Parts: sequence; C-alpha cells; structure tokens
Amino acid sequence: MAIKPTIYKLRISLSDLNRNYYDSLNLTLAQHPSETIERMMARVLAYCINAQEYLSFTKGLSEVDEPDLWVRSLDDQILLWIDIGEPAVDRIKKVRHTAKAVKVYSFNTKSDVWWSQVQNKMKMLPVSVYKFEWEEIHSLAELVERTMDISVSITGDSAYVATEKGECEVSWEALQEVS
Repeated sequence: MAIKPTIYKLRISLSDLNRNYYDSLNLTLAQHPSETIERMMARVLAYCINAQEYLSFTKGLSEVDEPDLWVRSLDDQILLWIDIGEPAVDRIKKVRHTAKAVKVYSFNTKSDVWWSQVQNKMKMLPVSVYKFEWEEIHSLAELVERTMDISVSITGDSAYVATEKGECEVSWEALQEVS
C-alpha cells in the first residue's frame, strides 16, 4: 500500500513591499511522502515571493514533467515555471522552450556544490537562480503545524515570517537573474 501525502492548510497574510503586492492566501498543500518539511516550506516561500494570479502548485514530485509551481495562461501557455531544489541543466534547457520565464530556488546544504557544477552551463540559459539559506529554511520548518496562520512580509531579499509558534527571517541570494 502506497504512503499517502500529508496535507497542510496554511492561511497566509502576505505583504510584498518590493512589488506593493498584498494578499490573503488560503493554501492547501500535499507534502509528498519523500519530501522534507524544509523542501515544502521552500515551495511555500517561493509561492509567496512570486504570488500572482494563476500561480499554482503542481503535482511536483509526483509528476516529473511538471515544476513545483507554475503560472499558466488561459490558453494553457506556461508563463512561469518554478523548480525547487537543484534541477539538472538538461531539464532547464528543455523547459526554456515551453516556458516564457524560468526560476530555480535552491535550498539544500548542497546548494553551493550544485551551483559550482552547473554555473557555467546555466549562464548560457535565460533562467533566474536563487539560493535560500539552509539554516533559515530549517528554522522556518521548525515553525510548521498541519493547520496554521502565517504572516509573511517580503522586503529586499528577505522574508520575515511570523506564526503562533514563533518567527524567523529567511533570506535568499540571487545567483543569476534574468530581467
């Protein structure tokens, strides 16, 4: 019998001061059995950073041909493809032919090693790559509950997150940006 995903319900009060974007988000997430809490929260944070109409979670780890998040237009074009983790360069090359914009958010302890291995090949691709600080993602994961209210304030390259269990700051570094 297959292990079922764990369901999380998040009510997020989002204030993105960089974009003057303010929203109340009600997200229901399925944590894949092989997914860590840290990876799931990296997905949530990437969602908040890129929040916009039609942004949605995909089947993610359950479907290898889909990203973790995407924006699809009404005529089914992929406007934004977001991968979480350290994807292969070949995957990103393939995606660039179908998606108008591609972003990658790395969050692991192995992010620096991955980036040093793929940096030269990625520079030839029009893709934005960001790295979350592992210790901060881990601190965010420690605040997670199955049902929770979260306040996320984004300013500069940081998100300030407050929950009933505590608060933390998660920052990210732009390794490569496409304007």
